[in-house]
Amino acid sequence: MTLPSDRRREARDAARKRGLVVAPGLELPCVIEDQSASGLRIRLDRSFALPPVIIVVDLARGVAVEAAVVWSKGVEAGLKQSGQMSLRGLVPSRFAAARDAFRRAGG
Repeated sequence: MTLPSDRRREARDAARKRGLVVAPGLELPCVIEDQSASGLRIRLDRSFALPPVIIVVDLARGVAVEAAVVWSKGVEAGLKQSGQMSLRGLVPSRFAAARDAFRRAGG
């Protein structure tokens, strides 16, 4: 059986960064395990059914990554990135909850 991480066409860079998963009515801490040019893999503290589209806040960079959940297994999920936005300064309304979560986390 091929693991989801083995199906990638692009190289993944190990990240191991603190993050937050944000969606309507949802805010969960996560670890961004690795990322590529088009996606990322996250690890949650516990198994959780994520909605199809989420925003992952990279707390170290102050960036919100809009992404679709491609796969999920246990506490890990693979995401396809569809856009990103700096959370420093003004943001479009769809990123307002992510900006607020970033600020609450000390950003």
